[in-house]
Amino acid sequence: MIANPSILQMKYARIVKLFAELAGLSYEEALGKFYDSKTYFLISTGVADMHCFSDEYLADELLLEYGYMQTSEK
Repeated sequence: MIANPSILQMKYARIVKLFAELAGLSYEEALGKFYDSKTYFLISTGVADMHCFSDEYLADELLLEYGYMQTSEK
């Protein structure tokens, strides 16, 4: 399913804001990393309906992707 572009833009803004706060980045740095990320590619292309996941989950995906957070595999 492809999401409404206006709604996606608002979601992107929330994800970037949360990612910046959690990673200790400026909004500009976070925005650059977001648009270069695999997570953004998956959301924007509608893969697995990633846009349906919560903002917090997607921000965590960015933290994992860029190494700001480690997985808790045992």
